[in-house]
Amino acid sequence: MKPWQPLQDTDPDVYKMIEDELTRQEEGIELIASENIASPAVLSCMSNVMANKYAEGLPGKRYYGGCEVVDSLETLAIERLKKLFGCKFANVQPHSGAQANAAICLTLMKAGDRLLGMDLSHGGHLTHGSKVNFSGILYDSHFYTLCAKTELLDYDAIEEQAKQLKPKVIVAGASAYSRHLDFERFRRIADQCGAYLWVDMAHIAGLVATGLHPDPIPHADVVTSTTHKTLRGPRGGIILWNNPDLKFNKAVFPGTQGGPLEHIIAAKAVAFKEALSPNFRGYQEQVINNAKSLAEELMLLGFKIVSDGTDNHLVLLDLSNTEVSGKEMEIALGKAGITANKNTVPNEKRSPFVTSGIRLGTPAITTRGMKESEMKSIAQWIKTAMDCVNDDASLLKIHEEVLALTKRFPIYPNWS
Repeated sequence: MKPWQPLQDTDPDVYKMIEDELTRQEEGIELIASENIASPAVLSCMSNVMANKYAEGLPGKRYYGGCEVVDSLETLAIERLKKLFGCKFANVQPHSGAQANAAICLTLMKAGDRLLGMDLSHGGHLTHGSKVNFSGILYDSHFYTLCAKTELLDYDAIEEQAKQLKPKVIVAGASAYSRHLDFERFRRIADQCGAYLWVDMAHIAGLVATGLHPDPIPHADVVTSTTHKTLRGPRGGIILWNNPDLKFNKAVFPGTQGGPLEHIIAAKAVAFKEALSPNFRGYQEQVINNAKSLAEELMLLGFKIVSDGTDNHLVLLDLSNTEVSGKEMEIALGKAGITANKNTVPNEKRSPFVTSGIRLGTPAITTRGMKESEMKSIAQWIKTAMDCVNDDASLLKIHEEVLALTKRFPIYPNWS
């Protein structure tokens, strides 16, 4: 094989799948709250010679030779990340948010120690103690829930629960909670019961970085995040902290991972630079404005929205008062060219494989340039899809309208 021979010649099957995925993304509306569209600069970094280098350890403390360049790269990524969030220490090696979270648990707890996190069906995350996840298998996990009346976090109730349980760690963070988190209050709760406070800001990191969501760094013992959601970088994880006595680096390697993915760390460094640019705040403001507009339009159309609105990038649609399940709605939207995911809602009555909710997010469509006027169209299409959930002809008609919209907002117009 000649070097740099085009992929379409060397492996046409994989090449076609990549092209098919590009077409799917270009021609559809992406409303999955945990997804975004990385810049061409970020994408290009994920295909470079850094992928050839083994670099177990940390900059200046590697187990392999020839790490001079990747040491400089990883140091640059760390320094940019610390500047972005204003912390003293950072680790950019976690392969994912789940890997970062595993390192936190390994550092702060022993097997059987008590963990208190948000209930998965109320908006929490698998790695915050779910019984099917390592965090619930290895640790004694307990859960706080939303107030039944307001569908908001009840901090007084969480405080009483924490006093009774005396957990080793309290985790604040969510994957389907649309309101601001009060990290200062979580800190006071943790202090009252002698717990570590761990914040997982995976979904809201871009909002935090631009001052559009309360900052967890001054209050938490440690903060984790992904880099591919509102931060708009490559898929991966990060860890941020201020206390030098907490040894999170060792929990990443050798505790939970082997060699870091230096090509992905290169992409992270590029994403952090993009997030430090002045126009990134304007982008995040539009993400929030779009989410608020989408929620308002959906409520005008008669939908129930959990907590009656949003403060961030996501909207949780509650279908429990309808005959349509989250699974049915997800399938119908897919046929209409709109990608979303079924999601549990507070006081869920259906199976987690069926659910009574749909989670919607605005980061990806905002990256494409869509604004409030497009949110009105999207809300109407969601309403029509629910009314015609089993009518493929009507769903196909929506898809045609979706295609007309997406052509106005290309993702990678110069892709070749």
